[in-house]
Amino acid sequence: KQWYQRRVAITAGTNGTNKSDFDPQIRTHIDSKTGCEVPYIPQGRFIHIPPPYPSASWANDFGTPWWKDESYCIGHLSTKTRKIRIINTLTSQEHTLEVCSEETLEEILNRFYKYNKHAGSYTWKYNGKNLAMTKTLEQNGVKDEDEEFYELNFNEEDWLPAIHVYFNDDLTEA
Repeated sequence: KQWYQRRVAITAGTNGTNKSDFDPQIRTHIDSKTGCEVPYIPQGRFIHIPPPYPSASWANDFGTPWWKDESYCIGHLSTKTRKIRIINTLTSQEHTLEVCSEETLEEILNRFYKYNKHAGSYTWKYNGKNLAMTKTLEQNGVKDEDEEFYELNFNEEDWLPAIHVYFNDDLTEA
């Protein structure tokens, strides 16, 4: 692999803040030797980053740099994640899921199929109230109290909100 491919491979799977800070602009700084503005890349150069000094061997005819190319976007950064417990009232099975604050209950349900192939045949409730599957947890009144627990030195794992799922017996097939 070339040097720039190694730099990308080293940081694969990370959130990329050291490369683009989600702007999607590469951070810059003033070079102490030249006094010119150059890319700030403490981990070293990677693909589509120009060399720090003029070079005839560097081709800049690649078009859009990869960090601005939407085809490489594989997801969106969540504002905040939180954990919830989903309790099956029929079997008493309990599963803890980490969910995004922007996720609707339909999206959470789609991930919950991993644990229960009949999850669509259940009514989802919180504190005895039916949940609207097209809304987020917050919109359904399931408050995110992580910050309060942190301030009170509570272990948030002991106080996860419990979503109860009740089987509807609608004879669907998995």
